[in-house]
Amino acid sequence: MAKVCSRLLVLSSICMFIAQAIAQPNFLYQFCLNNGNYTSNSTYKANLNHLLSSLSSDTEIDHGFYNSSYGQNPDEVYAIGLCRGDAKPDVCRSCLNNATKLLTQLCPNQKEAIGWYDYCMLRYSLRNIFGIMENSPSFYMWNYNNVSSNLDKFNQDLRTLLDGLRVQAVAGGSLRKFAEANATAPNFQTLYALVQCTPDLSQQDCSDCLTGAFGDIPSCCDGKQGGRVVRPSCNFRYEVYRFYDPVADIAPPPSPPPSLSPPLASSTSSPPQSTNTSGDKGNDGNKSQIVIIVVPIIAFVMLIIISCIYLRVRKPGKKPESEADEIESLESLQFDFDTVKVATDDFSDANKLGQGGFGVVYKGKLHNRQDVAVKRLSKNSGQGDLEFKNEVLLVAKLQHRNLVRLLGFCLEGNERLLIYEFMPNASLDHFIFDPIKRPHLDWMRRYKIIGGIARGLLYLHEDSRLRIIHRDLKASNILLDSEMNSKISDFGMAKLFALDQSEDNTNRIVGTYGYMSPEYAMYGQFSVKSDVFSFGVLVLEMISGQKNSCFHNGENVEDLLSYAWKNWKQSTASNLVDPTLKAGSTTEIMRCIHIGLLCVQENVVDRPTMASVILMLNSFSITLPIPSEPAFFMHSTTESNISSQCGRIIQG
Repeated sequence: MAKVCSRLLVLSSICMFIAQAIAQPNFLYQFCLNNGNYTSNSTYKANLNHLLSSLSSDTEIDHGFYNSSYGQNPDEVYAIGLCRGDAKPDVCRSCLNNATKLLTQLCPNQKEAIGWYDYCMLRYSLRNIFGIMENSPSFYMWNYNNVSSNLDKFNQDLRTLLDGLRVQAVAGGSLRKFAEANATAPNFQTLYALVQCTPDLSQQDCSDCLTGAFGDIPSCCDGKQGGRVVRPSCNFRYEVYRFYDPVADIAPPPSPPPSLSPPLASSTSSPPQSTNTSGDKGNDGNKSQIVIIVVPIIAFVMLIIISCIYLRVRKPGKKPESEADEIESLESLQFDFDTVKVATDDFSDANKLGQGGFGVVYKGKLHNRQDVAVKRLSKNSGQGDLEFKNEVLLVAKLQHRNLVRLLGFCLEGNERLLIYEFMPNASLDHFIFDPIKRPHLDWMRRYKIIGGIARGLLYLHEDSRLRIIHRDLKASNILLDSEMNSKISDFGMAKLFALDQSEDNTNRIVGTYGYMSPEYAMYGQFSVKSDVFSFGVLVLEMISGQKNSCFHNGENVEDLLSYAWKNWKQSTASNLVDPTLKAGSTTEIMRCIHIGLLCVQENVVDRPTMASVILMLNSFSITLPIPSEPAFFMHSTTESNISSQCGRIIQG
């Protein structure tokens, strides 16, 4: 019976493999925009299907740009398909065909969506998007390898190359705004780059879009051997190896070096279709069909052989690969322990930056003089291994300017280390709760920090390839860079959701009291609205300069939420404002108090999404709803015995 079960499991695995093989390849990134929804039997859905089917089947267009609309208002649909300028027409159409199928699967109800493959972009909308420069939504990716020396010269050569390509692309005309070239870089390297705009842009808009994208290099890939910034209207990419096909003589790009970044956050990706240019051009289609038929058969046969060998030689009770094996697959992110030990001066107390729930954080300096922050997990932490694995596998997939960047990790013996980009201004709590440092945070800086946290959360909740609930958003997990830009950190307690999942529950409550939503603290129920609650607490702390769990009102200690609500009801919300905020915009401050109270409402449904929060922060023409009573769960009997501990971390 055991043998039969084993064989059935193997056959199930084979079936899963085949199903994945015939599925659409994954996008590099995609966004499902909340600008309206449609139903499955609606006119908009029918118009969208008609438009997308005609878009990828248009064989008369060979310059890689498709733009069309279909239907009548209010159900008219607009769509743009843009292929990379070096893509052959058959590769282009195959890529767009995959995109039309996958994007509607990933965004089954949204009227506006956009997705990118390496070779093409597809976007559709309920509004006219033709000839309009748009910079968001966007994403960037980078090569994990650093420029070893002469960084200033490398950046100068890169900028010269990109500026020259921008001029060429702008002059490309109405059919194709694309340019690629290479240039000499330091250390006998060759620098390759391409830039592209959608051809419907004016020359000025194309130039402005690319110039803005170039400006993101310091945020995304400064000091890296490669990187890309991708926007709806333009994109660029550079590497120290040739990744594109020369337009004059298209040939398959070489495979990237094995030391480059892993697939989870790679700056490279496989082409959507194999191409063969070594034989007669007239035979390309037949050869592609042969490859498509033969390769899966060979793979299937190999799987059967491997499965049979496995059934013969496997030992009873053998466990699947361990968590350590799973992490070690991210080889290009792995640091040698001795390297980290030297970087932190053997984890000296002089380099100690702080201590969190699962370990100590040290400052380090790598051999290339790059400053880093090293999180050394406690060897005695029973949950440390789980949080370590969770954070490595999760953060490696995330790329956003308001999230702290994971540079690598070390897993050696009992040592578990996380290596992050160094934040010179430490964490928000070092400023906002320090009476001496707090005056340095004027309202303009605080408003900027609030906006950055909101954008980072929106990316986690809606705009990344994953849906992530942070579950431990608090002031000490907001890091500040040299320009006081906020970055969300510490994903050890984060929860990964399926794209269609909105809530979950758990018996293991983790996080920090004072920031936890009541439904999570008391019942283990969490969702994106749990993070919204924590964000609301942070906003009120930023305005008052005091902790929620240790709010001082004269000689009395009460929680910040009840004090804010009481003053809001009595139209004395100004009592909540930090006295050091003398020159701040009263209108903005009062509006942020209003938004904070909306976020901490007791009813989960009443709390806004982060997309709505950002709209409220950026548009003063929007009338805010009246908040209902917040959750005063710190006054309940469940929490009364720990409310005086002021933010103790709960570990299970």
